[in-house]
Amino acid sequence: MLSDSYDASQIVVLEGLEAVRKRPGMYIGSTSAKGLHHLVWEIVDNAIDEALAGYCDTIQVNIHKDNAVTVIDNGRGIPVDIQEKTGLPGVTVALTVLHAGGKFGGGGYKVSGGLHGVGASVVNALSESLVVTVKREGKLHQQSFARGIPTSALTVVGTVSDKSTGTTVTFRPDPEIFTETLDMQFDTLQTRLRELAFLNAGLKIILTDERDDRQQVFAYEGGVKSFVEYINRGRDVLHEEPIFIQGEKDGVMVDIALQYNDGYTSNLFSFANNINTPEGGTHEAGFKAALTRILNDYARRMNFLKEKDQNLTGDDVREGITAIVSVKIPEPQFEGQTKTKLGNSEVKGIVESLFADRLATFLDENPSVGRKVLDKAITAARAREAARQAREITRRKSALEVSSLPGKLADCSSKDASISEVYIVEGDSAGGSAKQGRDRHFQAILPLRGKILNVEKARIDRILGNAEIRAIITALGTGISTDFDLSKARYHKVVIMTDADNDGSHIRILLLTFFYRFMRELIDAGYVYIAQPPLYKISKGKQILYAYNDAELEKTLAQIGKNVELQRYKGLGEMNATQLWDTTMDPKTRTLLQVTMEDAMDADAIFGVLMGDRVEPRREFIEEHARYVRNLDV
Repeated sequence: MLSDSYDASQIVVLEGLEAVRKRPGMYIGSTSAKGLHHLVWEIVDNAIDEALAGYCDTIQVNIHKDNAVTVIDNGRGIPVDIQEKTGLPGVTVALTVLHAGGKFGGGGYKVSGGLHGVGASVVNALSESLVVTVKREGKLHQQSFARGIPTSALTVVGTVSDKSTGTTVTFRPDPEIFTETLDMQFDTLQTRLRELAFLNAGLKIILTDERDDRQQVFAYEGGVKSFVEYINRGRDVLHEEPIFIQGEKDGVMVDIALQYNDGYTSNLFSFANNINTPEGGTHEAGFKAALTRILNDYARRMNFLKEKDQNLTGDDVREGITAIVSVKIPEPQFEGQTKTKLGNSEVKGIVESLFADRLATFLDENPSVGRKVLDKAITAARAREAARQAREITRRKSALEVSSLPGKLADCSSKDASISEVYIVEGDSAGGSAKQGRDRHFQAILPLRGKILNVEKARIDRILGNAEIRAIITALGTGISTDFDLSKARYHKVVIMTDADNDGSHIRILLLTFFYRFMRELIDAGYVYIAQPPLYKISKGKQILYAYNDAELEKTLAQIGKNVELQRYKGLGEMNATQLWDTTMDPKTRTLLQVTMEDAMDADAIFGVLMGDRVEPRREFIEEHARYVRNLDV
């Protein structure tokens, strides 16, 4: 029986850190693997803030065998004296009180990434156990906690013979909160820690994994300049040394590095107080404005552009660029809690003036570099005009106008994009089986002939001239690049279905490269998937089973015994319509891998290495990572 009563007795007040444990997603995004690793970032960010303040030059991150994590820094150490308002030691307050910290104007930090003061206390609340050790004033202080509640008082447990200071935090994520996984991923931690080392020149970060005795040391004296070189390591560059600009104005520190390569995409990554701002903001706007203005001025001064010629656009001057724009600001204003866009209006003018002055000087002092950059930009402008008409062909005027769809597409009958899915299938034979086996109401089939163009090595006009790519763009309905509009997507599942062999893997990578470069929002939205067709068919009497990899085959054979008929599929075309539906397309039984992109910069660098023209970086990557490969079919 429902009650109409609603009074003050039904209003629940959560004390202390109860709210964090009740609604962890509000503080760390989710309790999935992403939220699990967020705990590490919160503690590391506190150490980074000490580095930004000039008190820390080494950070150690250790993954223990039980997936507990220890973060050690040689900063000043969290204060241990009594905080006047609470009557508790400063370290206890920092670990048990939300919105408590040295980042709210108390003079603790001039520049900081963590602005909300919830980091350490949230990690404490979501940890089964946490121990903090602080070295300050010659003494070693220690306190332990369980699920945010102190289990000991802050106690002096030893002395420090030297004058060293710092903080050590060891925490074990709570299995009651992180029910999906407690497995700390070395690669995930490695990517972000490398990024932080690049953004803070002179800072050393040591990552150790006790589970398999792996260790990586990140230290880059070149800072963002080294960052650009790392991203471009798989590409042929137009000038050996990145253009590096550093300056400070009105308390805003600016670090910019850029280097042009012979590719056709723009790779611009921006940061504010070490926080990645994928949606850009005022710092990125200032950089873009200055780059376009100065290169146009230089082009006219050096007679690359005649009086009758139109100015180069921003897209023209950014073709083939890899750039890092990093600013450090006393009071950053981020748009939204996610901190993905910088909003400080004064930063645009500061970045624009600093960068414009230094870039103009650089071009005057390095005319050979300026000539190469302008040659590329002017060629890009010509290609842009040639691509304009080709792009028009790929634009779908309306979701209802099916006449513009490619003839090879077997569309679904549903007009509801949220339930519709399209299988991009390798070859006409597999396409035929898929068309016969599909559910026509919500499943569309787009067969491809052969391998599509490697877009990593092609300019936009050539890409849009490729029939297979044009068919994909038209079928999806979103447009590409700057014309991309996610709301026009005709399917919310784009499933890549290729053979489980080397050729199939290559086609899959080519398609992923295209989506990454020209439809990245499709990946961000979670619309791109990879089908998992079986590798083996196992028949024993009337029983038919499927195995998706060699390990699964061995396990199945061990379970059902010998005297079986074994078929290894060479391709999707060997499966009839019923088999393809049962194993790969039926939502009740299929396995789909969703394509995600945790870190755009690392993804960009890897695409450059694996899909670029240079062989040596690709060989080094394979040699470095071969020993970590598991028996996975992806």
